[in-house]
Amino acid sequence: MPATKRSNRKEQILQALAQMLETSPGQRITTAKLAAEVGVSEAALYRHFPSKARMFEGLIEFIEDTLLSRINLILENEKETQSRIYNILLLLLAFAEKNPGITRILTGDALQGEQERLRDRVQGLFEKLETQLKQVLRERKLREGKTFQSDELTIANFLLAYIEGKMNQFVRSDFKAKPSAQFEKQWLELQKIWL
Repeated sequence: MPATKRSNRKEQILQALAQMLETSPGQRITTAKLAAEVGVSEAALYRHFPSKARMFEGLIEFIEDTLLSRINLILENEKETQSRIYNILLLLLAFAEKNPGITRILTGDALQGEQERLRDRVQGLFEKLETQLKQVLRERKLREGKTFQSDELTIANFLLAYIEGKMNQFVRSDFKAKPSAQFEKQWLELQKIWL
């Protein structure tokens, strides 16, 4: 089988998994259901992924690559700390909103009953995001000569907790409570806390 056809099938499987996570909130996705959705046998699924955990890891890799590369673009394009934080938070909220099924992975909802290493991998992603926020905040003193009322770790943790809370509300509401709703007003309040 040509490599491009094989990689296309892998992408098709991952897209189907993400779609099923979106359209079947609260339900566990079995390989039999996924195979039926893709229109292949379970054996064909396993030719592309050795396990369901590897399928979830494929989606987690997509999340990491997408978010971290876009954060790097924000850091290249924005020089002011406030703009950087604003754009990173908006990116995370918009990503969740555009990818409801994948947001179930980020909140851990879709990983219940799955292998622990998947939850560890998501935890590692959130640690990277917190570190990135903390770094942006630390650079404020160097770039702008300003400090904060609190330490950078506390602020970064608070901002990430805000993002995680919005993602959880989104999943809990069956994707009705949009993560970016009221962000502009909430951003004004967030700034009061950390500036």
